Amino acid sequence: MAKIRIMDEGYIKFQPIWTKTQAFSVSGFHDLLKYRQKCYDREWIGVYPDGIGFGNISERIDGGKAFFISGSATGSISILGPEQVAKVTAVTAAENKLWCSGPVLASSESMSHAVIYEQLPWVNGVIHIHHLGLWQHLLHKVPTTPADAPYGSPEMVAGIAHLLETTDLPTRRLFVMEGHEEGIFAFGKDLEEAFGVLVRGNRDRSFSGVTA
Repeated sequence: MAKIRIMDEGYIKFQPIWTKTQAFSVSGFHDLLKYRQKCYDREWIGVYPDGIGFGNISERIDGGKAFFISGSATGSISILGPEQVAKVTAVTAAENKLWCSGPVLASSESMSHAVIYEQLPWVNGVIHIHHLGLWQHLLHKVPTTPADAPYGSPEMVAGIAHLLETTDLPTRRLFVMEGHEEGIFAFGKDLEEAFGVLVRGNRDRSFSGVTA
């Protein structure tokens, strides 16, 4: 088991406790690979010219709090495979700690995914993309996290939890991150629904979410 602390601006801001293992069976996250490819093909997940990757996608495991998620620094990979997928098994946001396993370290936004799964048991798929135009259009028109909440931080987790508790976010299923330019999250009962929220949002800039 490796206990790592990475605080630079590259990717991970939380303290991961990572058990390195072989790749998991693809049968556990078939939809994750399918919809990650769809997002990558639309350039919603990818890599900037400076080499910094963006976007991530996750899928809940068997109705529990654990989930599979695309690994850290995988935005540049054109076709994601099992060797780039991690399993998150526990999170303590207040202590800024996350437990994960797999061949790669879990994504920098894993704690943000975790709070959605924890608060909304019916959610089974979460997608985080970057899209400047849609982000600019939706900022403060849909639930928006605080400007001073950095990505992948306990402050971001608290901001998302607050939105889930005090706004129509559970019905809207879409929010933007003011302190993380271009950052947009969507979720749904499965990844097909989460992806559909983003597709409709990109197609119609007057989009306001979906109804339960």
